[in-house]
Amino acid sequence: MDFSITEEQNALAVTAREFTRKEIIPKASHFDETGEFPRDILERAWKTGLMNVEIPEAYGGLGGSCLDNCLVQEEVSFGCSGINTSMAANSLGATPILIAGTEEQKKKYLSRLTSELVFCAYCCSEPDAGSDVAGMRTRVTRHGDDYVLNGQKRWITNGGVAGFYSVLATFDPAMKHKGIACFVVDANTPGVKAGRKEDKMGQRASNTTDVIFEDCKIPKSALLGAEDAGFKIAMKTFDRSRPWIAATAAGVIKRSLEESRAYALERKTFGVPIAQHQAVQFMLAEMAIAYEATRLLTHKAAWQVDKGDLSAITSAYAKAYGADAAMRCATDAVQIFGGYGYTKEYPVEKLMRDAKLLQIYEGTSQIQRIVIARNVLGAR
Repeated sequence: MDFSITEEQNALAVTAREFTRKEIIPKASHFDETGEFPRDILERAWKTGLMNVEIPEAYGGLGGSCLDNCLVQEEVSFGCSGINTSMAANSLGATPILIAGTEEQKKKYLSRLTSELVFCAYCCSEPDAGSDVAGMRTRVTRHGDDYVLNGQKRWITNGGVAGFYSVLATFDPAMKHKGIACFVVDANTPGVKAGRKEDKMGQRASNTTDVIFEDCKIPKSALLGAEDAGFKIAMKTFDRSRPWIAATAAGVIKRSLEESRAYALERKTFGVPIAQHQAVQFMLAEMAIAYEATRLLTHKAAWQVDKGDLSAITSAYAKAYGADAAMRCATDAVQIFGGYGYTKEYPVEKLMRDAKLLQIYEGTSQIQRIVIARNVLGAR
């Protein structure tokens, strides 16, 4: 058993860390306040090689592993999880193509992501179907050799800036998971439009919109895999992406701990730094435990993905534990800062708002527990 990372992986993490310190942290509060899309930062991240980490070298990517991507996402999330979410959405949108795309589809769309700064998005959630993927209502119908899409997707990261989308739709809602197909759709296709940008509590640097399809005609070549393979593609995508969310949580926890430690050593009450008070020490200790546990679960989950085991329950463990731990640690960071933590003068209130979304997207913490419980009960 070896928990070390390679020299190349360490170099990648150091690059992401230095980029975050220089490019993200000084500007994170601006994008949080304004809700602007951080295109310039993302362009520099793209040029630095911090996006498209898992795209194979054959299509211009780094050819990195899930673990490589997790190392980058932890470092970027230390600076701003909203900016990281914008970057990770490209990986998410590309994953169905990596899983089920033909060679022609991969060359067309994956190479597009690496040859220029283009964003993509994963269109799964709907107004009445988030965690319940099989309950989606976006319809696809056959029209000769083509398909026609009609429906509304919601909470789509990069929805308003994407050049193309990976879209899940059903031939018949009554068929549940058996009727779902997956398509790759160019954003300039007639009948495709983005809705208004959501005004979110946290992760405000990420662009989140509806994506609406109205009699959107797409060719047969847009189909990813078989017509009944959409649900399996979605599940494999989530299994592959959940370690990224856990890595994001690790970054938030680490930042919570670092900010809290520095403040506790500086702030004095009753004549001594608050770091000398056991109540504060215990909160710092819990953050340190949470960071180590989240990171280990993340790396194990990523390692299993890289072995080709997309059915591993560890990704659900990592996502559920990491998301909940990040929320707890960010809340404790605000508590350690006291009244100052409740103001925007310090970054911990942003950490708290950003962390909440980790418990919601890519399958809520409750959905992860359902997945875990079914695994536990099914194993007996």
